Amino acid sequence: MDMSSRVKRFRQTLETLLARSLFAVLGRLSPDAASGFAGGVARKIGPLLRVSNVARQNLKAAFPDKRLDEIEAIVADVWENLGRVAGEFPHLDWLARNRIEIVGLETVEVLRDDGAPGLFVSAHFGNWELCAPATCLQGLPVSLVYRAANNPGVEALFQKARAIPGANGGQITKGGEGARAILEVLRRKGHVGMLVDQKMNDGISVPFFGREAMTAPAAARFALKFRCPVVMAKIERLQGAHFRATILPPLELPNSGDTHADVLTLMTAINLQLEDWVREAPGQWLWLHRRWPKKETPPPSLAPPLS
Repeated sequence: MDMSSRVKRFRQTLETLLARSLFAVLGRLSPDAASGFAGGVARKIGPLLRVSNVARQNLKAAFPDKRLDEIEAIVADVWENLGRVAGEFPHLDWLARNRIEIVGLETVEVLRDDGAPGLFVSAHFGNWELCAPATCLQGLPVSLVYRAANNPGVEALFQKARAIPGANGGQITKGGEGARAILEVLRRKGHVGMLVDQKMNDGISVPFFGREAMTAPAAARFALKFRCPVVMAKIERLQGAHFRATILPPLELPNSGDTHADVLTLMTAINLQLEDWVREAPGQWLWLHRRWPKKETPPPSLAPPLS
């Protein structure tokens, strides 16, 4: 083993130990205390980190009329929400069973009983980790597609937290094998959940907040291949560790005969709905990643002084 591999293994071991320790501490707290503690820490520290400049750039481009203090308030809200998501990870089972009210339950019931495959589409909004359990607990298992953590030890911890007894339709990691797994689930007339709000460099260009954003087209391609329902769902944070799941009726599937055009049409409709949700509660969306090309964002001059 060369030196770089040893350093990588050592770093991953430390990360895993830290993550396990943090999980253990947060797991001993009540769900409300864990959520509040982690959210409070993140709210204080997060805005001081360099990555927050990405959020400031994104917000200024998306909301050019907002004042600097308004943008800073949203950045703080973003970090608090992200911290709460981390604090709630050890408590996903209890929260899924006790803290989610559902709007659109009739849509879940139709998909549960129609004997056909289906796709749920969501975003990194509120506590997105509760989206799949919310439907699973209504008798509709959903296989969640997600990006695996780079650290195998941390990834194992995340998988264990998501494996909620009776509320886990399966976990599918993104990639070639993941695509084959999605096909298999849909062929078995199962249901798949996908988060489609992050940049995908080899995706397709779709408008988002009035600007072209590289977007993963897989949800549209699978939906058009199987002619199956595409349902948009979000988990919004109401207050603290309380949530509302909103599940909309299925989107209308285009059928122009031009597959490429139909994929763009469907993904445009999806992005428009996501944009509406983000505009309603911008502090609950993950603005910390570069959703748009870097060259289109303003220079990072919005960061406040650290003093």
